[in-house]
This record gives sequence, structure tokens and C-alpha cells, in this order.
Amino acid sequence: MILAGDVGGTKTALGLFADEPAGPRLLRGATLPSREFGSLEAAIRRFLDDEAPGEVGAACFGVAGPVVDGRCVTTNLPWELDEGHLAKAIPARRVKLVNDLEAGALGVLGLPASDLETIQRGPARAGNKVVIAAGTGLGEAICVWDGVRYAVIASEGGHADFAPRGDLEIELLRFLAAELGHVSWERVLSGPGLHNVYRFLRDTGRAAEPPWLRERLAAGDPGVVITEVGLAGGDPLCAGALDLFVSLYGAEAGNLALKALAVGGVILAGGIAPKIRAKLAGETFVRAFRDKGRFATLMSRIPVHVALDPAAPLLGAAGVARDLAAGR
Repeated sequence: MILAGDVGGTKTALGLFADEPAGPRLLRGATLPSREFGSLEAAIRRFLDDEAPGEVGAACFGVAGPVVDGRCVTTNLPWELDEGHLAKAIPARRVKLVNDLEAGALGVLGLPASDLETIQRGPARAGNKVVIAAGTGLGEAICVWDGVRYAVIASEGGHADFAPRGDLEIELLRFLAAELGHVSWERVLSGPGLHNVYRFLRDTGRAAEPPWLRERLAAGDPGVVITEVGLAGGDPLCAGALDLFVSLYGAEAGNLALKALAVGGVILAGGIAPKIRAKLAGETFVRAFRDKGRFATLMSRIPVHVALDPAAPLLGAAGVARDLAAGR
């Protein structure tokens, strides 16, 4: 038996898997609201208490934050994780923490073509790939092709400096810098980032916020509300925020592809991309992705896909746990 988890700022997905020759097979899974628990151990106890799991040979958890020496302080949760403490709490013979985008990339690389929606077509080439995932935060990973297989390199690229393009984005940077000091890509390219973009357009007078929208934003998750209203064309302010968000997504996806020379392709993962894939398929994303000066032609030939299976990070963590149980 192996245990896997995908730990994010909003939700934590957990799964018990049978370790079978064909690969891990999900026996039981659950998605829990992360902020209802004081620790990952507490969330695991809730999950395991539902049904006795038997012996757990190995466990792996993809976590949103930097993993160093088997420890992680999560970026968007007040949790401190430690492999040794988790092994005792489960209990499990072996436990490994990996960055959530490492687990996500491993899972995405194993998805069938039917779980990938193409945003930009390009020739199928052996080469590096990258995964960029906007959700509660912004995750980025590089998948290095060594001629035989992919090695996934986790990063905290979402916290690199936001680089504005043009007067509007320079104004956005100044607006957020006045509040936050340092402005990272995550501050504009995530669920909370979409709300930041919306507030910028509202507070700088680009469009007025109607009372009904103000009430909906106060009552629910602002990022979700802005997305739903923007996609439906129900308000020009939401539509404008979503358009700018999609352009920013294209720009940073292109930046990551250039840094890794990702001729093998770019995969948009995370919770937001599948929900707005109709927008991502439009010219706004592709134009920003390709807008790299002398490298525009290269960028136009890199395949870009949206990963549609939300379980990919959990499957990636299960694969790591399987290798761990086998001593690899």
C-alpha cells in the first residue's frame, strides 16, 4: 500500500494506492480543504481514520513550497512539513516530500493525449519541456530530456520578479509595488493574482464596479467570481481583468519556455487553465507567448497544451512513492 498527496494552499488531495506491476492503482481518495487543518498530519489522520489502510510501505507528498533536506514550510499555508515526523505520524516505512510542480510534472508527463488540449500546434520533437501551473499560487517546473527519459527539476520561478511589458503593465507593477514591495509573477498570475489585476483596473478607473458584482465578490472567492463573470461576458471589468491575465499567462509561459529551450513543449497545468481554456485558445495568449523579439519564430513552433486531468499531481506523487517503496 502506498499513500500519495497533492498539498496546495486551497485543497489537499490524498489517495491510497495499491502498488501493482502496471503502476499504482487508486483504491480510495479524498480532497480536503487545506485551511480547515492545522497541519498535514491532521489532514492525513482525518483521511486514514475513514478506513484502516493496512501497512503503508511508502508515502510521497507534493507540496507547494521549497523542499530542502526533507523539510518544507509551505508558501500559502502555515504548515511546516518534515519527512521524519510524517513517517511516524502515518506511520510509513519511508516518506518523501517533493515540490508540488515536480509531482505535477511527473503526473502530466504520463497523461494520454486525450487529457491534453492543444493551444498551439508544433512539430513533435525530442527535447526539454516545461510545466507552468497557475492556481492558488504559481508553480513552474522544467523537464530535462537526457535522450532517454525526462528528469524533472522543481523551481520557485513563480516568485521571480514580475517583468511588465508596456505602459499598462508598468502601471500594474507600480500599483502592486505600493502595496506589496516585491511583486512576483505569482502576484499577478494565480487566483489571488487575478483579483489583483481586477483591483488594479477598477482602482485606476478603467471601468466601474457595479453593486451586484461587489456583493458577489464579497460573498465568494474573488478569483472564481471574476473568472465566471468574465467568461460569460457579464461585466467589462471582469472581462478586461481576464484578458490581461491571459496575456500575462502567455508572456510568462513563453519566458519559461525560452529559459529551458523547451522545444518539446509547454504544458499549462494547475486549477485555472482548464477552466479558462477557451480564452487560452484565443489569440491573446498565443500572441503574448510568441512575442519574444528575434525568437518569435522559434516560439511559434513550440507545442502548447492544457492538462485537463486534475489528478495528475496526485498520480505523480504516487509514482514517486512507488519508486520509494521499491528502493529506487
